[in-house]
Amino acid sequence: MHYLAALTTACTLAFCALPAMAVEELSWGDLVPADARGLDGMPQPSHDLSTLADTLSDEEFGDPAVQLEPAAPVVTTLDGRSVKLPGYIVPLGIDADGSVSEFLLVPYFGACVHVPPPPSNQIVHVRSKEGIPLAELYQPFWVTGAMQVEYVESDLANAGYQIADARVEPYSY
Repeated sequence: MHYLAALTTACTLAFCALPAMAVEELSWGDLVPADARGLDGMPQPSHDLSTLADTLSDEEFGDPAVQLEPAAPVVTTLDGRSVKLPGYIVPLGIDADGSVSEFLLVPYFGACVHVPPPPSNQIVHVRSKEGIPLAELYQPFWVTGAMQVEYVESDLANAGYQIADARVEPYSY
């Protein structure tokens, strides 16, 4: 009889923990604290490749080598949460097999390359479980994993967040 009670208790506890383990789909605005200043002057996140030409303008964004805010405030309550976030991949290196497994996830195409890097709270440093073929990086992706609130510096830009052992899949809209 004690076995049945223990099993019932264990199942109840596991069931109650399910919401905590659920993956939370985030938007880029969720990475900015409510009391932080707005993201005026940045392109709005778009994952529609047909609109990219309209969103990128060197005159509008200035020097592509200068990050707008390299130490922007972050949302500390995201630390440790399982999240899913759409964005574009900016490779930090190419693996021996021609794939990319360490990269910056950014909200719009061309960030860190064609326009100045967005604030650090709009960049996620990612290490993926599997490499993404270099030829596929033009498209948006979903990145899923445990979010860590941690500043990471790279040659391209600083990131305010990190996801290790991420699952990466093409974004479908």
